[in-house]
Amino acid sequence: MPVLSTRYNLLEQAALEALRSAEPDRFQYRPEGGAHLNLRGLPLEPLAGIDEEKIAALCRIVRGLAFAAVDGAQSGHPGGSSSKAEIVLTLLASGVLAFDALHPKLPGRDRVVWSAGHCTPLFHALLALVFETLRRKGISLDSAAASAAVYPEELARFRRFGGPSGHVESSYALADTSTGSSGHGFSAALGFAALHQSCGLDTKVFVIAGDAETEEGMSYEARNLAANLGMHNLLVTLDYNGFGIDGPISDVLPSPYLRHWFAAGWNLIEAEGHDIRELAYAYRLAATAFAGRLPTVVICHTTKGKHYGRLEGTADSHGTPLSHQEYVAAMRELGFDIPGREGDAGADIRTVTDALGEAESDYLLARLQCAAARIAPEPELVGHMQSALAGRALADYTALQRPDQLPAELLFREGDLVPTRKATEAWFTWAMKRTAFFYLGAGDLMKSILTGKAENVYGVMSRDNPLGRGFRFGIAEQNMAMMSCAMAQDVLPGGFRPMTAFATYGVFTPMMANAVRMTLINTDVHPQASAFFIMLAAHDGPETGEDGPTHHGLFWMSLFTAYPGIHVYKPLDANEAVEMLFHAANRGVPVVFSVVRPPTPVLRREGGVPPAGAAIQGAYVFKPFRGNGRQKLVLAISGGQVMANVLEIVPDLERIADVKLVAVTSPQLYEELRQHDPRKANEILSDEERQYVVTLHNGWRGFLYPFLLPADYPRRAFGIDRFSRSGKPPEIYARAGFDPGGLRERLLAYLR
Repeated sequence: MPVLSTRYNLLEQAALEALRSAEPDRFQYRPEGGAHLNLRGLPLEPLAGIDEEKIAALCRIVRGLAFAAVDGAQSGHPGGSSSKAEIVLTLLASGVLAFDALHPKLPGRDRVVWSAGHCTPLFHALLALVFETLRRKGISLDSAAASAAVYPEELARFRRFGGPSGHVESSYALADTSTGSSGHGFSAALGFAALHQSCGLDTKVFVIAGDAETEEGMSYEARNLAANLGMHNLLVTLDYNGFGIDGPISDVLPSPYLRHWFAAGWNLIEAEGHDIRELAYAYRLAATAFAGRLPTVVICHTTKGKHYGRLEGTADSHGTPLSHQEYVAAMRELGFDIPGREGDAGADIRTVTDALGEAESDYLLARLQCAAARIAPEPELVGHMQSALAGRALADYTALQRPDQLPAELLFREGDLVPTRKATEAWFTWAMKRTAFFYLGAGDLMKSILTGKAENVYGVMSRDNPLGRGFRFGIAEQNMAMMSCAMAQDVLPGGFRPMTAFATYGVFTPMMANAVRMTLINTDVHPQASAFFIMLAAHDGPETGEDGPTHHGLFWMSLFTAYPGIHVYKPLDANEAVEMLFHAANRGVPVVFSVVRPPTPVLRREGGVPPAGAAIQGAYVFKPFRGNGRQKLVLAISGGQVMANVLEIVPDLERIADVKLVAVTSPQLYEELRQHDPRKANEILSDEERQYVVTLHNGWRGFLYPFLLPADYPRRAFGIDRFSRSGKPPEIYARAGFDPGGLRERLLAYLR
């Protein structure tokens, strides 16, 4: 750099121009991304196997089916569906995708994520084309393939109960996670890509996406990590039509669009999204990792609502159906002489299906056979995994059975003060050594939540350590959750099921709620892809006192107890935490697992107190009634420090009451016990005893409402109902009336 001969006042325009002339490098932006290749308008040679005329004919049929489905439902998303027709048909025919239509869920297949999960008119039309072709050729399906199929006649019930779904669900072929929340698909696909690469598999993960999804913050988080991990098996084909639902994406994304990918370090290929030859070249180049071990995005320049009448090229085409008369005109413009009777979509669908000629169906069948041939036999893939993971236990979480005699590292001495986060640290480390398919990370909080010891068993995943099992997610909770949840949905060759754990402070867990929700939905609609994961809600309660209300985990469980398919576990001490982790792995049902930072008493289990394993019931009797003839009081207690504080004041309470203590570790587990073993549940808390219950929870009082009679809450539910302020944990407890003195005062006042 030359030495400046003068001083510059850069607030003056003339000085700026002088500096620009003298030292242009100071003004030059030098992005350091991946490789960039622009195929648009290049004179490309035809590719073997790519019959552009037949693919174009198939695209016309798919558009016709999609438009007819939307008109029949008077609902759906025609714009993005139509702009992606060439994108998905060319991908299917490209010879790059490994997919067997006769066995759509083979573990060795490539994974497909419809991040643009609203494009179901296209998705279902594509499946209808595929399975109609097989039907015409007399190829029968087994029950598994039949359940993943869609046929043209079913499109007449699109978005109606029992018909093809409104958003993509993973029970169908060519979809490996349920989508519809925009921007989530990038993270889910990254989870699949990381899982397969870290097991020594060559599986590719294809993402079908739209440009407006890039506005979602989670997509930014995913793009950063994907490039940093070198996920060269991740390929995004992106419909760049310039519109979201409400208008141009430039309303939100001011910088040139390509920078949103290139600056993150991705390889980038540009192609005309309606040019089959350019698309085929792009996919084949992307599949060969044409410029190093980086993920690749194919930016497909398209027209939103292509061929969709007056809505072509507009944001309104996104989710607005044409009027029936306009739809009929658009279909005839496409070359379909449909009957066009309003309310009879089935007749129009038959007309479109009849246009599928034998030459086109023969070609599609041949390309499907080519795609199926790309899948290696499952024993061969298991062999690759055994070789890559040599020295590790080739077993999944179902093998994590509780030993009859717990090892020393999983036992905590009664009476000691032990943070429950030490228990999860020990169990995660123990589990990591016993399964090759356990993945763990935290949202830039590893040192605080104590996930690092387990992560370091096989190391943190990186370009230099692709077989690692730990993750450095960074401050990116949304991507962390969706990526981890997607990994847990998958089934690897050999039937191995991954298990994931991801951690942040309890107060931040609501940021991950939608990723969890989408995964629970996925399990519900496709039980074969049910996911087991542990979301660690660390530093629960007011224990992070000094941090103030921004970090007090008081109310987070209100959200997750409302979701079906997930349980909140809140062990009272370290030994209970170990028992509940084994129970979670044995059940395979996702959990949000509460742990605390400060030392908490390991409860003494003498004098008839049940062992720590009783925690898996969701509740147990820590202290029964004494039968002293006084008025009865049942305290249902959640939180280890709360229990410790109550034990200090029991003698005072028993001067005027007969006190029973019920330790609560999971209201949901206890409700299940009431359904499946009512006798045992009644022994813990009978219906007659509910009239005497007062609940104590160091957070949201509603967490323990299931232990009360409806007429008694919130009157008999003691919790923390306000945001607190900074202070040492004992100060916070005292301020909330949950220290021994405060509880004594509250409960004695109640008894009087």
